[in-house]
Amino acid sequence: MLSMLTAAAHAQGGMAQQMLAETNLARTAPQRYVGYLRDLRRTFVGKGYLLPGSTEMVLTTEGVAALDEAIGFLQRQKPLAPLAASQGLSESAADLVRDEGPSGEVGHTGRKSGDMRQRIERHGTWQGSIAENVGYGPNTARLMVLQLIIDDGVPGRGHRKNIFTPGFRVAGAACGPHAVFRNMCAMEFAVGYKDGRRNP
Repeated sequence: MLSMLTAAAHAQGGMAQQMLAETNLARTAPQRYVGYLRDLRRTFVGKGYLLPGSTEMVLTTEGVAALDEAIGFLQRQKPLAPLAASQGLSESAADLVRDEGPSGEVGHTGRKSGDMRQRIERHGTWQGSIAENVGYGPNTARLMVLQLIIDDGVPGRGHRKNIFTPGFRVAGAACGPHAVFRNMCAMEFAVGYKDGRRNP
């Protein structure tokens, strides 16, 4: 049992690293992500789409409308600088994953870990501005980033805006199992960040 838990932890840690890599790919080569979105569009049936290599259907709120809007956005998006990895921001994201994963709760404020700012300030000092993305469901980093870029059902497309905010320079991510949606990933962004635990 211990080896299975260790393997699962390694897999989730790998997905967190891939989240940063995929987010940087979207920022530095947005046209590549246009292709991924078009591939996803081909799997849509009504307002749902089939997961790759599966017969499982994922239902959306807006159907292809949000996806087509995301394609249009990326077609106009200029390449941005990649985000540098931050251990402190990754630990901040992990606090939320540990909080929400077992309980099945969702959102940007954990019952034990606090809100985004509290978690980020627990592990370091930020400069400029900060933001957070949280996604639920997909079992690969690419699908998770695609979901956040499409931002189905989110009127302001805040997750997409965070990914493509030019001023953000550092980020950290964490992923883990979720009691309701199977998987979740949290990602913290900052203009600047100095790692260093401040509060217990």
